[in-house]
Amino acid sequence: MRIVILFLLCLGCLTTSNAQHVFEGYIDNERWQNEVYLSVIEDYRTLDGINDEQIISKVSADSLGYFKFEGNPLESQQKIYKLHVDNCETFNQNSNHFDGHCADSRDILFVAKNTDSIKFPLSFEAQMFCDIESTNPKTTAFIKVDSLKEEMKFAYAEFRSKANRELNNKKWFKTLQDYGKQLDEPLAELYIYSYLSDRGNPFHSYYLEDVKDNPYYDELLVRLENSYPNSKYYKQYQSELSSDRFILSESSSDSSSIWTYIVIALLIVSLLFNLWYYKKLKKQNTKIETQIKEQLTNQEQKVFELLLQNNSNKDIADALFVSVSTVKTHVNNVYRKLNVTSRDELKSLFSK
Repeated sequence: MRIVILFLLCLGCLTTSNAQHVFEGYIDNERWQNEVYLSVIEDYRTLDGINDEQIISKVSADSLGYFKFEGNPLESQQKIYKLHVDNCETFNQNSNHFDGHCADSRDILFVAKNTDSIKFPLSFEAQMFCDIESTNPKTTAFIKVDSLKEEMKFAYAEFRSKANRELNNKKWFKTLQDYGKQLDEPLAELYIYSYLSDRGNPFHSYYLEDVKDNPYYDELLVRLENSYPNSKYYKQYQSELSSDRFILSESSSDSSSIWTYIVIALLIVSLLFNLWYYKKLKKQNTKIETQIKEQLTNQEQKVFELLLQNNSNKDIADALFVSVSTVKTHVNNVYRKLNVTSRDELKSLFSK
């Protein structure tokens, strides 16, 4: 039994030691310097450009332009890798390809792990990598996405109208997201996501609207967690998604707050207007009352005030210590001078 266990352990060690990758291909020696760089990309926001912190290996191509990366420094889990060539000199500070910028360069992004064998049969030009041969079917996922991105760029450029942009936003977001799911490789979907959510793209505002209600983004988070748990890819995507949604919620809250302030301001303005109108009306009624009283004698003014208080003729007679017939005479005089025929008209006149 011990012999069997030892044999299995030795077999496992042998298998591990033989887990080697081979990435090989050709470059044009007349076009490029003969150095080829291999980088591992763990931050999908740095897919573009050249970062010396990501470079893990460098080889020199032979006189025919052939290059080859092999060995066992890669991880068993699939990651995003980049091959690149350039004509920037390391000693030239104005064109150092380790400062993140080199105008005269070419690269290729691909998915791989430590047991993959990949052949890049073409040179680093626009037509390159159409016929990549790989033991890993996921290797060419990024290249397939790139072909769709080129179609997308053409569709946007065909008509530069707002209507065309809106139609293309809806079409291409869905097209790329659906295609990413079909590839069955969450890293390729991250490649798509980094492109669609890039703040430098003209459709970034559409992405912000899309991320509000589209369940695709949460579904991608689940796929990443299942395929790459605890990886930097998963944690970065989770963080960015949460951050974007937090910004959206804050914007929505700010918008709600603005409307709240507007409503409060309108209520205050309305209250101030009502107070002003009330004072104006009161002042106007006082003026009307003064004008009315100026037309009446002192006794008629007393009768007028008692009339406004809904007193009967008998009540008025008792209050003024006069007869009811005298009150009737005063009432008739008030009606005549103010051109009214009843108590209701008198009250209405005063209220106006």
